[in-house]
Order: sequence, then C-alpha cells, then structure tokens
Amino acid sequence: MRINFAMWKKAFSSLVKMESVDEWRSLDVISRWLIATRSGVTMVTLYTCAIGGILAWRDGFLHPVVWLIITLGLFLAHGTNNLLNDYTDFSRGIDGVDYFRIQYGAHPLYQGFWTKKTQLTWFAISGTLAFLSGVFALIYTHFSVEIIILFAFGALVLLFYTWPLKHIALGELSIFLIWGPIMASGVYLVLAGGMVDTVWQAALAAIPFGLSVVSINIGKHIDKSAEDRTKKVGTLPVVIGEKAARYVNMVVLALIYLVILYLIFVTQYFTPVLLIVLIAGKRLLYAIGVHTKPRPVEPPKEWPAWPTWFSGFAFYHNRLFSNLFVLGLIADVILRLTLPGFWPVR
Repeated sequence: MRINFAMWKKAFSSLVKMESVDEWRSLDVISRWLIATRSGVTMVTLYTCAIGGILAWRDGFLHPVVWLIITLGLFLAHGTNNLLNDYTDFSRGIDGVDYFRIQYGAHPLYQGFWTKKTQLTWFAISGTLAFLSGVFALIYTHFSVEIIILFAFGALVLLFYTWPLKHIALGELSIFLIWGPIMASGVYLVLAGGMVDTVWQAALAAIPFGLSVVSINIGKHIDKSAEDRTKKVGTLPVVIGEKAARYVNMVVLALIYLVILYLIFVTQYFTPVLLIVLIAGKRLLYAIGVHTKPRPVEPPKEWPAWPTWFSGFAFYHNRLFSNLFVLGLIADVILRLTLPGFWPVR
C-alpha cells in the first residue's frame, strides 16, 4: 500500500466522495483518516491554532515544538469528534440514504467501508493521542487551573456536541466558542505557560475567525433543516425557522468584519494591515446575497457543490478570508515587532 500524497492534498482541500470499497481499501491509513474525519473541514482547527500561535509570537511566548504538539492534538480531537458524530448519527438512524450527511462526502460506516468496531477503534486511537496532547499541555503549564477548565470544556463539547447540544440549538454556539475564542486563547495560554494577563485580548482577536467558522455550520444546518425537522434534530434553523436562521447568518457574516474594524480603529489591537481581509469582500457579498432568498428546490446547473448551498457559499468565503486573516496577522506581528510605536494599543 503506497502513500497517496495526492489524496492527502485532496482530502485537506475538499470533502471527498467515494463509492468503491476497493478504492477505499487501496488507500493508505492517513488518507482514510483524513477522508473519514472530513479534513477539508477540520482544517479550520489548524487555522485557529495558527491564530493562537501568531498572537503568542506577538507577545513573546512562541515555542514552535510546543505549538506543534498542541496543534496536532487539537486537530486529532476535531477529527475524533467527527468520527463520534458519524457513529452516533448512524447508530441512531439519522444518517440514512436520504440524509444530507450521506450526500456531500464519504461515510465509511454507512457505506460499509468498515464496521462499527473499526470506527470505534479509530475513535479510541485518535482520541487517545489527542488526550495525551492535552496531558502534555497540563504538565507544560504546571496544571494551570485555566488550562484544566478549557480542557474539560473541550472534552465535554467533544462528547456531547452530536447529542444533546446539536439537538437543543446549542451546537452552533458551541462551534463558535470552540473554534473562535476558546481554542485560540487556549493555544495562546499554553504557550504563555498559563499566564492570563493578555489572554483575553487573544480571545477577542480570534472572534472574527470563530464567526467565519460558525457561518459554515449555520449554513449547513439551514441546508438540511427540512431533513433535521423530520428526524427531530433541533438545530438552530429548526428551532427558529429557515428565514430567521438566514438572517442570523447574514449578521454573523457582517460581524466578522465589524469586529476586525473595532480591533483596528477602536482598541488598535490590530494595525491597519489587517484590512487585507477586505479582499474577501466579494465572496462575503456572494454569501450574504444567497442568504436573502430561500434555498433552491433543485440544484442550479452551474453549482457543483449540491446539496450544500448556504454552507457552500459560507465555506467559499471562509477559505479566502482565513488565508487573508492569517497572512494579515503575520504582517501585523512583524509591524508590531519592527515598529513598536507605529500603532499603539489603547
């Protein structure tokens, strides 16, 4: 079995669909894990960890090896969550032939590529590795109370996101908190050795990215709200209705940029170099524009990503915004370090 680097790249950049069990069995272990855990989406964890690391670098706390261990652990934890999500929904009869999840990417358990036992084995292995990364973080920070709290919160969300949080309209809030302020500030806090004086600024600085991530999640839940209503999955769009959810997501998308403007011109935590994210403005307008109308009944001929619609446009925006945001943060840190008086923090 040869290593398929081309598949690694594909799995990181998109949600891979696969029909042939023979093709699945021919893949290397890493390719299978990346596809099964939907790494095209779990990439957001790497971005959040990068944000926490860059902000720690800005404040003189960056330790590359420590950052790498924590980032790998969190990436594995996200993938572990997706394995549990698929296992739980499949076992409860939610992931079926007519359900949204089956249509947009490979589902090894539903498609018979492997058994429940195999899925649980993969869950246990990746979960154990993620747990060991968390233990390392605790030891490195001398069992900081703040790290313990963040570790416990993350573990609870990992275990309870699929049920009951997603079923009581709290899944979206959990996604925002985890992949925005909590994860980024957690990475920052570990690198800072548990020092909390500046961690709140790092948490605030990560809010725009958290909003961009949850915009995808809300969009996905709108896309499958009809199916979720039938299966009694109480996501936010199911509880408040599709129209209200579309307007909530438009506000979320707009807030991404309003918070950045606040951090540049009010608190001056960021320098104006972060305005580079405005290059993603065209994609933002696309995403907001489609949210002004109900989801099409049939897939438009020119749209390749069906059944995703709102989530597809939010994802399209997120990819460019994420790259620009991280690039802007790096440039911002370089400016702060080389010209410390250029844009003083208020």
